[in-house]
Amino acid sequence: MDATANLSAREVADLAGTSKKLVESAIEDGVLRPRLVPRRRGRPDRLLSPHAVALAGVLAKLDLPLPLAHKRRLAEALERVPIDQLRSVRVELSPAVALDVGRLLGDTVERAERYAQKRDRYIEVNDAIKGGTAVIRGSRMTVYSVLGRIEHGETLDDLVADNPDIPRDAFEAALLYARTHPLVGRPSGRPWERKAA
Repeated sequence: MDATANLSAREVADLAGTSKKLVESAIEDGVLRPRLVPRRRGRPDRLLSPHAVALAGVLAKLDLPLPLAHKRRLAEALERVPIDQLRSVRVELSPAVALDVGRLLGDTVERAERYAQKRDRYIEVNDAIKGGTAVIRGSRMTVYSVLGRIEHGETLDDLVADNPDIPRDAFEAALLYARTHPLVGRPSGRPWERKAA
């Protein structure tokens, strides 16, 4: 994966199998340094490199807390390694502490690489289509409709069967994109009122 690929904090957390809180804490502590990209409205997007997925994956799988200095040292060491070589890296944090990064990561980095490629190929955000809501490229199907159908019991196989012109990879990318880019705004109806079951 290209080291300049742009991933949101939520995408990094989902791909690393951890919480957004862990990723946000790493940003606040200066362990991860996002690139700020201006948007038309609101505050700028904070985008992270694929190395952030590797760091978050390692931190999530460690069964011991690391001091901030070691987290920073780990982040710096990982940034120097090409993405395709991360699985074979050992990082020495101190004379007595070394991490086998590849063993901790498993296929995390490869999953992130596949997702970024699928997202860039299949997901489109265009103001002229559905008011700028993310859709599967070449269709008017929003990523949120894909998520809704899955949450209501359908499978990816069901979606592919209903839409044979859309590849399964597009649905997989749409699902992860929808989970990591929640819709912003007021919820419909009165969500604070419980509905009778």
